Amino acid sequence: MEISVLDWLEVSSKKYANKVAFSDENDSITFGRLRRYAQSIGGAIADKDGGKSPVAVFSGRNIMTVAAFLGVVYSGRCYAPLDSKLPVTRIRQILETLSASLIVTDRENLDFVLNLGYDENSIIVIEDAVSSEPDIEKLSSVRRFATEDDPLYIIFTSGSTGKPKGVMTSHRSLMCYIDAYMRVMKISENDVLGNQSPLDYIAAVRDIYLPLLTGCSTVIIPKVYFSSPAGLFDFMNERKITSVGWSVSGLTVLTALGVFKHGKPQYLKKICFSGSVMPGKCLKEWQENLPDAMFVNQYGPTEATASCTYYIVNEKVSDDTVLPIGLPYRNYRVFLLSEDNKAVPVGGEGEICVSGPILALGYYNDPERTAASFIQNPLNHSYRELIYKTGDIGVMRPDGILEFHGRKDRQIKHLGHRVELDEVELAAGRTKGVGECAAVYDSEKEIIWLFYTGEASVKEIAIQMRKDLPGFMIPRKMKKLEAIPRLPNGKIDNGALKNLTE
Repeated sequence: MEISVLDWLEVSSKKYANKVAFSDENDSITFGRLRRYAQSIGGAIADKDGGKSPVAVFSGRNIMTVAAFLGVVYSGRCYAPLDSKLPVTRIRQILETLSASLIVTDRENLDFVLNLGYDENSIIVIEDAVSSEPDIEKLSSVRRFATEDDPLYIIFTSGSTGKPKGVMTSHRSLMCYIDAYMRVMKISENDVLGNQSPLDYIAAVRDIYLPLLTGCSTVIIPKVYFSSPAGLFDFMNERKITSVGWSVSGLTVLTALGVFKHGKPQYLKKICFSGSVMPGKCLKEWQENLPDAMFVNQYGPTEATASCTYYIVNEKVSDDTVLPIGLPYRNYRVFLLSEDNKAVPVGGEGEICVSGPILALGYYNDPERTAASFIQNPLNHSYRELIYKTGDIGVMRPDGILEFHGRKDRQIKHLGHRVELDEVELAAGRTKGVGECAAVYDSEKEIIWLFYTGEASVKEIAIQMRKDLPGFMIPRKMKKLEAIPRLPNGKIDNGALKNLTE
C-alpha cells in the first residue's frame, strides 16, 4: 500500500532510472539521480537532529529544488517552500510561525539566509549535501514510522488579518489529488509537462509529483518567456512539451503580448488552467490556434489540495462564454450551503463547500483559524465530517455541473443594489482592445473603479458595458495601466489597486 510520495519515487526511480525526470534551461536530472540526491539531502537533515519541525526551503526555480523538497520528506519532516524575493518582514513572520530551526538552501540564497540570523549549523546547502553518501538504514528507520496522514508540505497564503496562513497538506491528500488530476488529464509516461508557476506556489505540486506517479517528465520553463514570449513556443517545441497546467493570468498575458504571432506549440495537446475566471475571448484564441488540444477549467482553494472541480471544455467558446467550474474530482465532495447553513436546492446560489480526504490538515501553528475554517458539516449530525467553506458562491445545475458566481467578499452593496465585481470585469473584458481588467470598490465614496490594460479607450469600454449591465454597475472611474499588479502567486494584488484609488 502506498502511503507516501516516497513510495512513488522508489517505484519510478527503478522503472525509469535513466529517464529524465526534471529539466530546466541549463540542467536535467534522471529519476535515479533524483532519488539519490533526495536521500543525500534527507540524510544530511537527519544528521542535524531528530526533530519533526518543518524545514524551510529557500531555493531557485530549478531541478535541485525538487530534490530538496523530497530530501526533507526523506528526513521524516515536511517542507515549507519560500521565495527569498518576498518582503523580509513577511518571511520573518512565516519563519516565526514555523519555528524553523533548520533551513535548506542553495548557494544562490545562502547569503540571504545567513542575513536572516541563521548560522551554518542550522543550514543545509543543497549543492554540498548531494555529494555525501546517505545513511540508507537511518532513512529506512524514519520511514518505518510514517503514515499517510503525515504532513508533506506547508504553503503560505495571504491572511485577512495580515498574518500569512500556512496551509498544511498531508501525503494522502496530495496523492488523492495527483491521482485524480492524472485521470482527467490522461497523463502518462509519454507526457512532458511544462512548468509555469513558482515552485513555492500550490499550482507547482502537479509538475512536481505527476512525474513520480506516472514516469512523465517536467520541464521548468524560464520565467522570461512569460513576459517576453518571442521564444516561448520555440523552447516548448524543442523540449516537446505535451501538457501544461497554467494560471489563467499566464495564458491571458501571453495572448495580450501576441504570443501566437511567434508560432505555435506543436506538441501541446493538454491544457489545464485555474486561479481565476478565464475570459472567453482569450480561450477562444487558444482554441483557434490549437484546435486539437484538450482544454480543462479547474477550480479550488489551497485548503482542498490545489483544486476540487474540473470542466472539460468540449464546446467552441465565444467572446461572451463564461465557463462552469464543473464536476468534483475523484475523492472530493463538493456541495453548497446557504447563509444559515442549510442545503441549497438545484439552481439556487450558495457557498461552495468541500469535504473528503483531500482537505488540508489545517493552518500550521494556528489552531484558532483552523477551528474556524475547518468545521463539522452542518448537514451531518451522525459522525465527524470536516468541511471547508471556500467563501465562493456557486450554483449547481440539474446536470450536476457547478457554476462559479463570484466570491462572497466580492459581492458589494452599491447604491442599494447587490453587485458582483466579477460580473463587472467580465463585461469590461468583452471590449475589443481590452487585455486584462480588475474592478475594486471604494465603499466610502461609493465608487466602482475599473483598471485595465490594452488599447481600448474609456469611452469604448463604457459603451460596451452598457450593452450588458445596468447603469449603476458601470464603473464611474476607469484607469488604464501598463500591467495589472499581481502577487507572487500570480493573483491580482487588490491591495495595490485600492492604493491607486486614493
